[in-house]
Amino acid sequence: MFRQKRITRFIVILLAVVFFCASAGLSAADDEGQNYVENEWNFVDGSMNAMRGIPDDATGVLDRIRRKGVLRVATEPYYPPQEFIDPDMTGQDQYAGADMKLARLIAARMGVKLEIIPMEFTQVLPALAEDQCDLTISALSYTPARATSYSLSKGYYFADIGASTGFIIREADREKIASLDDLADKILIAQSSSLQETLAANHVRSYKEFRRISAVQTVYDDVRTGRADAGVVDITTAENYIKNNPGCGLCMAEGLTFSLDEEYRGDRIAAKKGETMLLYFVNGVIDEVLKDGTYMQWFEEARKRAEELGM
Repeated sequence: MFRQKRITRFIVILLAVVFFCASAGLSAADDEGQNYVENEWNFVDGSMNAMRGIPDDATGVLDRIRRKGVLRVATEPYYPPQEFIDPDMTGQDQYAGADMKLARLIAARMGVKLEIIPMEFTQVLPALAEDQCDLTISALSYTPARATSYSLSKGYYFADIGASTGFIIREADREKIASLDDLADKILIAQSSSLQETLAANHVRSYKEFRRISAVQTVYDDVRTGRADAGVVDITTAENYIKNNPGCGLCMAEGLTFSLDEEYRGDRIAAKKGETMLLYFVNGVIDEVLKDGTYMQWFEEARKRAEELGM
């Protein structure tokens, strides 16, 4: 009887060990057999568990980041509250905003040092192809052209309003610019290489002149001073600018907005084309900050700080 109990217990333990090993083997096989791909819209929506750090079988840029111990991130630090320069800080700490906190968390999950590289917006994407950075985190919107040329992450920041893009004009022209037809004899302006430039080029058929400008702040300044009549801008960012600069004499043109299809919405992180494994890691961090609301908490903190600085 005693011997029979020992045999039964041995069999139970043996089965438990076999089950555990099989489960562990299956998990390992799943990790090793991960198929890193872009979806039909050419952005990466798959993810891995970034809490585990960079996987041992990392390849490409992700492997290079691990070996060098540094994650290089390009940004244009003049787009509050996502990214801006805090004059009370110095060095790498001066780069503030929700996106910069996201960059720091990605580096922390990788277990490497973060190097933020400031540059003009027109250069933040070409810098990837020229190997000047590993990721671009700069309030990037999805466009088909960007998705064709670079690997893009899933979206991580979504504006509360349905329309994402509109026109900033002078308050004195509120009644004069109420439809796209009213732009026929007007000078139109947008930040070069932005989603707003793309939307204006695709949808505004008639204007006197369409200028591309390097910085969004210049868009505001040129409309305010009369060098342009209307600027194509991100609605949320422009409304924050108007709120924080009550004497600027600018307003949003009512009813003139563009909306994106749902799959195209949200700010994205970019990598060199083909670096899908790197973006699976990035998406793992995005999943983390969206699930617990961390990114929006960062966004609100950065918005308040930008207001304090008059941005």
